[in-house]
Amino acid sequence: MEVKDLTPQVVWRNFYSLTQIPRPSGHTAQVAQFLVDFAHAHGAEAYIDEAGNVVMKKGATASMENRATTVLQAHMDMVPQKTKGSQHNFETDPLDVYIDGEWVRARNTTLGADDGMGVAAAMAVIEDDTVAHGPIEVLITRDEETGMDGAFALKPDELEGKYLLNLDSETEGEITIGCAGGMNVNCEMQYQELEVEAEGMVSYLVAVKALHGGHSGIEIHKGYPNANKLMARFLFAAINTDLAWLSSLHGGNMRNAIPRDAEAVVLVPKKSEEEFLALVAKCKAVFTEEFKDVEGKEITFVAEPCEMPTKAVPQDIQENLVNALMACHDGVLRYIPTIPDLVETSCNLSIVSIADGKAEVRLLARSSQDSMKNYLCNGLVACFSMAGMKVELEGGYSGWQPNPSSKLVAIMADVYEKMFGNKPIVNACHAGLECGIIGVNYPEMDMASFGPTLVSPHTPSEACLIPTVERFYNFILEILKNIPNK
Repeated sequence: MEVKDLTPQVVWRNFYSLTQIPRPSGHTAQVAQFLVDFAHAHGAEAYIDEAGNVVMKKGATASMENRATTVLQAHMDMVPQKTKGSQHNFETDPLDVYIDGEWVRARNTTLGADDGMGVAAAMAVIEDDTVAHGPIEVLITRDEETGMDGAFALKPDELEGKYLLNLDSETEGEITIGCAGGMNVNCEMQYQELEVEAEGMVSYLVAVKALHGGHSGIEIHKGYPNANKLMARFLFAAINTDLAWLSSLHGGNMRNAIPRDAEAVVLVPKKSEEEFLALVAKCKAVFTEEFKDVEGKEITFVAEPCEMPTKAVPQDIQENLVNALMACHDGVLRYIPTIPDLVETSCNLSIVSIADGKAEVRLLARSSQDSMKNYLCNGLVACFSMAGMKVELEGGYSGWQPNPSSKLVAIMADVYEKMFGNKPIVNACHAGLECGIIGVNYPEMDMASFGPTLVSPHTPSEACLIPTVERFYNFILEILKNIPNK
């Protein structure tokens, strides 16, 4: 059986079509046009708004014209993560998806079920004329994964819906009614490179490879190692014992993905080569021991001889930068005091690039409390400013505050219990969802988020649990039948 033949076929067929269209964040024009064409082919109104979002509209079915309008909302972009050595080009190549027991996966890449599964479900509602519903609006936003650009630019008069179903959660049986806010922290500096004097020196490429990684919101509490932090720890030890001189450093590639890989080119005095390699072996052993319970395997931390670079980072600059990478917060900062199982504030040291006379560091700070988000960001500004970097904060957004009296959530909880015989879990999450941003322009809109079960989103291990997709889609259909009158 192929992925597109799974049940419910109307969802899986659409999901498979999405996997064949390249749609990494920042490259969504092709999939946006595909979605508009799809809607038109099934008799629905559709267009791309000024922000690059796709809006579809479908009239009510017979006898349901007086129901309030419902918005089905998802995002069209996906996180482009792949295994080390994979030749996949996310801007041109389709995904290679396959069935693995009860799971659907993609070979050597992210699956894009975050949020392709939400998009596919919305497409299925547009396509299937047997579904009973009131007026429907579908909002498929662009570039959610890199800054929620589409949601931020959504105009306040674009939608008419009273209720919004966000289809971007990752545990079936849970209804999310709140999420953390976030802030991008961008650090940059220019420096004058030094000419390398190769006499008496050897060069090595040091690399940490194929860590678990993960979603920097919903998986930050799991304690997965951050490749940038591990590399910083090694470099701090090597530089401060005169065992290495930094030429370049690169790690991570997405703000909201815990970095899986990092590599540095360093110069090593020939007389200290044996000691340097011993430090590499020691770090590998220490890191493996520290993270054995969450990684479940030996950490790959290696040093291999490489071509001698012609440039290096000045001593004071390398010390300042490595000190800052060591000192900056990464991971969970605080749990919500009244909900000790839920992360309140965290940081992901997402991207590090030091080469060719320019240093760049990108971090994503998250918190469900604005004051703690500001505290964290101010600490990061102080840390990297002391290293001589220019630090800017951008793309900030407040969290989505739970509405305990939500009429929509009450309907959903009642419907779920009647369908499946047990009550759903109603909670908040530490990931960033677009509901809070959309709610700024639509303060009266009643919202909730849910989805099928996904594991390891934002990593090449991402997978979707097949049986939960049918439950997820049937739940959508039953909610639509129970939307109140206007």
